[in-house]
Amino acid sequence: MTIGIVGGGIMGITLGYMLTKRGMPVEILEASPELGGLAGPLTLPDGAQVDRFYHAILSSDAYLGGLIDELGLRDQLRFGETKTSFYYKGRLHSMNNIIEFLRFPPLGWIDRFRLGLTVLAAQFISDWRKLETISVEKWLLQWSGRGTFDNIWRPMLNAKFDGGFENTPATYIWSRLVRMKSTRGGASQKEMAGYLIGGYATLLAAMAREIQQAGNLIQLKTPVSEVVIENGRAVGLRVNGELRRYEAIAVTVQAPIFRRLIPTAPTEYLNFLDKTTYLGIVCPLLVLDGPLTPYWTVNITDTSIPFTGVIETTSYIDPAHVGGHNLVYLPKYTAPGSSLQKLSDEQIRAMWIENIKRMFPDFDERRIRYLLVHREKYVEPLHGLNETHLIPSVATPVQRLFLATTAQIYPALTNGESVTRHAAQTAESILATVQPATAGSTRSLPLAPKR
Repeated sequence: MTIGIVGGGIMGITLGYMLTKRGMPVEILEASPELGGLAGPLTLPDGAQVDRFYHAILSSDAYLGGLIDELGLRDQLRFGETKTSFYYKGRLHSMNNIIEFLRFPPLGWIDRFRLGLTVLAAQFISDWRKLETISVEKWLLQWSGRGTFDNIWRPMLNAKFDGGFENTPATYIWSRLVRMKSTRGGASQKEMAGYLIGGYATLLAAMAREIQQAGNLIQLKTPVSEVVIENGRAVGLRVNGELRRYEAIAVTVQAPIFRRLIPTAPTEYLNFLDKTTYLGIVCPLLVLDGPLTPYWTVNITDTSIPFTGVIETTSYIDPAHVGGHNLVYLPKYTAPGSSLQKLSDEQIRAMWIENIKRMFPDFDERRIRYLLVHREKYVEPLHGLNETHLIPSVATPVQRLFLATTAQIYPALTNGESVTRHAAQTAESILATVQPATAGSTRSLPLAPKR
């Protein structure tokens, strides 16, 4: 009854862990030499291990928090206060309390009131389907007004969607506002973010141990070339020319990669998968000898700056837990076909440093310990207006073939909370199909654990 799982990212490992807990044998095949995918670790030249891309755990991440508790990792979870700012007309403007909010230069009194009203309005929307037919621009103009939209929201949306957000539904900003509001807690309403010592690699390693201790296999450096389909049913995976047979198969990669793995699937389904598109990312990691700013996030309203924001994770991560370094991620989300994805690492480094000096004129390049460029083509799925019918299901037209991918996470944002929760839900779907008599009968982490 072994289930073959393609992909050893956080989705694949969580799925394997959930199935293992329910007594289902699994075998996980990962093409790279380490687990994690987009949530995987990066080893710096001096041996320090850090997250390859930036991540944060929020106190409101109930499912992820329950998983951390179940794996006995609570003592390795840390939270720290964070601050946010905006880069506007060549200056940083802190935005962390009512006084700073009222002093923010681009907004008049009415603009400030309407911006606050926008954040408040999002908290009272429980049915996201009402936003599915409204563009993010129309909804923000309705609540925030033209001045706030042009000075704040438009440049941020341009940066996030690489200039093309016209077809983006209001569900995007609703999800973002609700999640970010949840970073504030306690009487002080201070913004907090958390991390595991060792990053998500700590979580992945703990789940991997449970999987392997149950007698199941995780194979690294094992690329799958094809999901083999016979008579409308997935029967195995082709690895190095060899067919490995499984009772069922779950693929946890992005839709375009999944499509390449199933060349003999029904043509109609292949054409359907072609409609799933993604934002990519070019994300240099600037490793410094000290802080660049006191802020976790610098939102950039200047569209001439090539990166989306300045994300300094060591504003809440103790540098001692990342080799004594200060970590600054400088992401640029890219639309399909972006020319930035074609630039060399050296070209990206030169462009990014030039603009860091524009933003921070006193910045001294001698402070740079490392500047490492990372990029991916498929990072965040794009969902257009009224396009929920284009979201692929976990069950596919091929019998015993399942797809667990971030494109199915909607309207929630893609993060550790939503991915682990979706992996658990996928496990339930698989069990209901391959083991209907016993699905739900053994120990399992609840879909919404109490904290």
